[in-house]
Amino acid sequence: MSIGTTTVRQLTFARLDAGGTRLRLRALHVMGHGSARISRALGVREETIQRLARGDARTISPPLRDAIADLYDAWWDKRAPERSRAERAAAARARRRAIAGNWCAGAALDDDQLDVPGYRPRTGYRSAIGTGIAPDVRLPVCRYRRRGA
Repeated sequence: MSIGTTTVRQLTFARLDAGGTRLRLRALHVMGHGSARISRALGVREETIQRLARGDARTISPPLRDAIADLYDAWWDKRAPERSRAERAAAARARRRAIAGNWCAGAALDDDQLDVPGYRPRTGYRSAIGTGIAPDVRLPVCRYRRRGA
């Protein structure tokens, strides 16, 4: 089936700008949510989250973008749990990464502009304590299979 010059297959595998997703992931790091915790909640590889947070990935699939946005909505104002030594160390690593990268917290992001390609927050890193502790969640991500290489 074809719509003009665009096929349904092209629409199905369309990729989106990853800028807003990158900012969401970075804001979660400010709150102590590291790539490992985020990847576990989403059921995706940690390397995928790291590449997106670093800015190495310029595009993202719609299902993954939506899952990260849902997780961000649940955690943006919540600190990562620090119930054990391992959780405390992981949260500290995530915050150190946010400090080193001068990443801003979710409260500093303009939600109306977040997914506009090229949007840049006006502020950098500022310590954030949040409104409580984030729950442990596991969001399903619609899997898609790559065709070809």
